[in-house]
Amino acid sequence: MGVSVDEFLDMVKQLPETEQGDGGEWVSLKVRGKGFGYLWEKTETVGLKSTIEEQLALVAERPEVFEIQFTAGRFGWVVVHLAKIDADELFELVTEAWCLTAPKQLVDAHEAAAPMSTYER
Repeated sequence: MGVSVDEFLDMVKQLPETEQGDGGEWVSLKVRGKGFGYLWEKTETVGLKSTIEEQLALVAERPEVFEIQFTAGRFGWVVVHLAKIDADELFELVTEAWCLTAPKQLVDAHEAAAPMSTYER
């Protein structure tokens, strides 16, 4: 159980057209210029875009792993503690955040090429 910062960054690289930006204390994660996540190496946490319903369900189910970051419009961002989550579940959440952000044609192409969202180590 637990995912290192390097493993998390490897996950992000498996998704098409992702970009990393240096925000000073964090690393921003984007697809075609739109944000879907953040990494705080110092605290070994990530913030990921999700639906508000998923955000609330994750936090209610396992508050030791997830916490509410903020909501914006129809999205709820969730903080994930890397040391307390397994790689496959985190990869699923990262992929979902990417899918909520990427243009539809890019998502469709990715899903056609890689129908399973399992982390490739």
